[in-house]
Amino acid sequence: MLRIPCPFCGERDHTEFSYGGDATVTYPPIDSTDEKAWFEAVYLRDDPRGPHKEYWHHNSGCRMWMIVERDTMTHEIFSAVPAHPGVKAQLEKEAAK
Repeated sequence: MLRIPCPFCGERDHTEFSYGGDATVTYPPIDSTDEKAWFEAVYLRDDPRGPHKEYWHHNSGCRMWMIVERDTMTHEIFSAVPAHPGVKAQLEKEAAK
């Protein structure tokens, strides 16, 4: 069973979350008209084996988006951090106190 450690709610079953996609994709600037760059960013994906960063949404809990680093072969989770840089920085600041 896959258990995800939410930074706010603690460890929870994966059924409380929704998978949000590959967190390593870099999108072109929003005003870019480069069709090839947009096609590649939206439709082309690798199928990684091993550690990989993914977006997950805690839809049945705190509703936070997070970046989860997970081994795609074993489902071992190495980290789960807020996806929003401001929330991540605030948690790190509070932990340093």
